[in-house]
Amino acid sequence: MKKFKIGLLGFGNMGRTHLYSIENLKYYYKDLPFEAEVVKVCTTNEKTGAAARSFGIPYSTTNEDEMIYDPDIDIIDVSTPNIYHYDTLKKIISAEKAIYCEKPLCVTYSQAKQVADLANRRGVVGQIVFNNRYLAPIMRAKQLISEGKLGRILSFRCAYLHSSCCDVTRSAGWKQDKSICGGGVLFDLGSHAIDLIYYLCGDFSYVRGMSQIAYPVRRGMDGNEWHTNADEAFYITAKLKNGACGTIEASKIAIGTNDDLKLEIYGEKGAIKFDLMQPNFLYYYDGSAARGHDHNTDLGGNAGFIAIECVGRYESPAFPICGVKAPVGWVRGHVGSYYSFLDALYYSKPISPSLDDGAHIQWVMERAYADAAMANGENNEKELKEKDILHSGNKSYDVHDTPQSDIAALNNALEVANRR
Repeated sequence: MKKFKIGLLGFGNMGRTHLYSIENLKYYYKDLPFEAEVVKVCTTNEKTGAAARSFGIPYSTTNEDEMIYDPDIDIIDVSTPNIYHYDTLKKIISAEKAIYCEKPLCVTYSQAKQVADLANRRGVVGQIVFNNRYLAPIMRAKQLISEGKLGRILSFRCAYLHSSCCDVTRSAGWKQDKSICGGGVLFDLGSHAIDLIYYLCGDFSYVRGMSQIAYPVRRGMDGNEWHTNADEAFYITAKLKNGACGTIEASKIAIGTNDDLKLEIYGEKGAIKFDLMQPNFLYYYDGSAARGHDHNTDLGGNAGFIAIECVGRYESPAFPICGVKAPVGWVRGHVGSYYSFLDALYYSKPISPSLDDGAHIQWVMERAYADAAMANGENNEKELKEKDILHSGNKSYDVHDTPQSDIAALNNALEVANRR
């Protein structure tokens, strides 16, 4: 039986979540034709490596090159801070390993595009981690939309709300520091919301953005006073290529929220609603049920949103560990994401969301940031138009967005790596 050997780069919250997903695949999917095992972990902290060994990972290192160029490893799982993704991903591509990368793909659109293009040229496959795609209600929503149940999509709303920035006496985390994260809440939460709209409704064509820092001064990671340098909330208005318009909000200053991801999509024939805090149900409105002309419609007929019981229902080979009616949670999306990735690798199927998809999400975020900066007098319209020219078609990009000097540098890096 094929066994995928995985190197885990980073062992924080997401690294441990990925490890859980890998180790528990056999409890969620029956008769798998492959196995997967994390055989090595790399962190910058030797104590973290010791902790990884307590989870049964036999080897650890503080040198990512040692893991990336290990001939016995098939897949590199990237769960490091965002600013390190670009250089790390180029090395992984040079080593021709499969990539499983936490979002965002990089910290700029130019970087993301270069990585996606380089991987395509080298024949390296990779998946960006947008785990919410693999929650049963989202999969059911995709099915309904694909079947035409909503008809032409007209509008959408998506909001991902946390409250983690409301307490200024709490030390900031690295995802609040632009010098490490590369952005703010738009990167951390907004990328998920943008991806859901992209996945369910289609490509973006027009993006406007506005950022917000509600607490300019708070306690930093070292416990001392620190000046906030990344958005704590972000607001987007957007139009898709199919004409649908809507809003996307990401916030960590929404007091009273936990992990509140809410989605609404409205079409000509129907609508859907989803709330991550109620992850077992998808709410569906069938417009045809409200348009009857018999006497029952006087009292409402069958109009109104219905709750579809998604719970533990997944397509084969998935099977419910505790039965189809057992409630599921957030981590089920991560298990489904890893299964989709490994299944596509094993059967050589197209991977989704791909690195190209990650680059499209990066373009949306960069366009939103640029628009917000212009509103603050930090940019100009000419620069924004140039950015839009570089992003054209259905995830097709102008070659001039990759400077020739960068291409030469990447090719040199590949030649060096191939001599190792």
